[in-house]
Amino acid sequence: MEIPKIIGLAAAALTTFAFFPQAVKVIRTRDTHSISLVMYVVVSMGLVLWLVYGILINDLPLILANFITLIPALTILILKIREN
Repeated sequence: MEIPKIIGLAAAALTTFAFFPQAVKVIRTRDTHSISLVMYVVVSMGLVLWLVYGILINDLPLILANFITLIPALTILILKIREN
């Protein structure tokens, strides 16, 4: 495997799984007061656009990384909207 692909996969894994600890904390505590609604709206919209882009260029790592990242990001966003 080429170095750029390894770096890309490592970056995708890190940024994808970075959202999971926050999502677990929000699910457990239901505390979303310190979380920015605007930030999660913008990030979620960006993830959707990256997902669409990945689909359009048929790039499986891009598709998987953004689809998986959307799960915790949207979970946090939905709980943030519900708790306000």
